Amino acid sequence: MIHLIGNLILAFALLQLFVALMNFLFKERLPLTNASEELPSLSLLIPARNEEENIGHLLGDLINISDRIKEVIVCDDKSTDNTASIVKEFAQRDVRIRLIAGNDLPDDWNGKSYACYQLALEADSDYLLFLDADVRVGEGVINRSVKYMDRYRCSMLSVFPTQEMHSLGEKITVPNMQIILLSLLPLPLVRLAWFPSLSAANGQFMMFRRDTYKELDPHRKFRKSRAEDIEISRYMKRKHKRVSCITGVKGIRCRMYHSMRDAVEGFSKNVIYFFGNSLSGAIIYWLVTTLGFVVLLADGRIEALLIWLAATLLTRIFVSITTVMRVLDNLLLFVPQQLMLGKFIVRSILNSRNKTFRWKGRSI
Repeated sequence: MIHLIGNLILAFALLQLFVALMNFLFKERLPLTNASEELPSLSLLIPARNEEENIGHLLGDLINISDRIKEVIVCDDKSTDNTASIVKEFAQRDVRIRLIAGNDLPDDWNGKSYACYQLALEADSDYLLFLDADVRVGEGVINRSVKYMDRYRCSMLSVFPTQEMHSLGEKITVPNMQIILLSLLPLPLVRLAWFPSLSAANGQFMMFRRDTYKELDPHRKFRKSRAEDIEISRYMKRKHKRVSCITGVKGIRCRMYHSMRDAVEGFSKNVIYFFGNSLSGAIIYWLVTTLGFVVLLADGRIEALLIWLAATLLTRIFVSITTVMRVLDNLLLFVPQQLMLGKFIVRSILNSRNKTFRWKGRSI
């Protein structure tokens, strides 16, 4: 039996390596655009709750790039800081920027989904781009994203921003998201295959065709979900809408969390969704990728152990290059990253059992 389990562990490591290699070799890129090119109109929509440290940086990016943005609408989601006043200052500098005050949160909604829903009601463009307030945007990437959507006739495009990590706490937590994604899901198949299971999305950057958004009303559909981005992408696939997911775009970056505590709290609310909302799948993944070597050692298979180790390290190298992360960090920090993934899962179990999920000061 131990020999069979060892074979399965080794096969899974090789499968992860194959998927990571495919994502590296066939990485999708946004097309180039030129100044004279006609593009559909776009509304940029930003949900913001207590984002005084971030919102000014994003709005500063938006007024300094030449991308064709028809309007920028910010929903102040009951902030208790200076978010609203900062947005008003930028609105005086650029007529495209507009602030709306979010309504009181209904009992059957989560905050971000409700803010996005209210923003969509205000928008009037061919495309809607929902952007988190902590994202930074470089020249040309919005035009190129619109062109990508138009070229491939996508109903939704989600971009995983390049993650900025400065502290050790960030480096041992944040990369887990990218490592899981790019070692389990061949991203080109998100657009090319119609299976809902081959779906992914990141709520930090989600662009929709306005007509499709109005037809499916996705934020209302998943108004109480802790991982509405993932559920929306799968739902759109089930409705036979074309979805695409891209990572490693240098012009779209984000510092997702500023501390290990925030990262644990953030990832614990949706880590199970990374595995098809299967708790058993998450636990098995963690055991196999963290303790798989123990089984191979117990079976006395040194050659198999070396193959497992090589496959595991190569997977991290390909994922790191594809997502523009530091390769050396993800090799040296393998053990603490795996331990933190286990902590995410345990915290998720406890929060689910005690119904204590919280985000931005709200229960979710």
